[in-house]
Amino acid sequence: MELTPNLVTKFNEQITLELTASTVYRQLAIEVGAQDLPGMATWLRHQADEEVVHANKFIDHCLDRGTTPRIGVIEPADLSQSSDPIDVFKAALAHEEKVSEAIRELYRACETAGDLDSRPLLMWFLTEQIEEEATVGEIVGRLQLIGADGPGLLRMDEDLGQRPATTTENTAE
Repeated sequence: MELTPNLVTKFNEQITLELTASTVYRQLAIEVGAQDLPGMATWLRHQADEEVVHANKFIDHCLDRGTTPRIGVIEPADLSQSSDPIDVFKAALAHEEKVSEAIRELYRACETAGDLDSRPLLMWFLTEQIEEEATVGEIVGRLQLIGADGPGLLRMDEDLGQRPATTTENTAE
């Protein structure tokens, strides 16, 4: 089943949002990297790469459905908050919540259009977003517990730096 014009627009918007998320994470990585927190910067860069994987999943879905996706305007990261690690990860969490709502909105649009073929992909993303929000929320919680404790912050930086790198290609998950 081909995607309706409305769904093509919605998928293009989601692809653009995923690529925007990658840009946001890269900018957040720069912010903590400038504070000599290389582990946090590494974690955020890996997250930026994961957002490209997510965009690729949507792109592949559209291509498989006979649609040529179009990437929209990638907005620059809005970092109106401070660049303290807690604020950086709160910004990351807020962006994940925005992405989650956009995926729910895309799911609703597909349901309204009777597009059953998108359901497996979108169910994967709904589950993934629960994990994304929980992970970043846990980091925020730990940073709140650490507060201004320098050794605690450095330990957390070291822990986050242990995140394994992944490819940006759409692999089976």
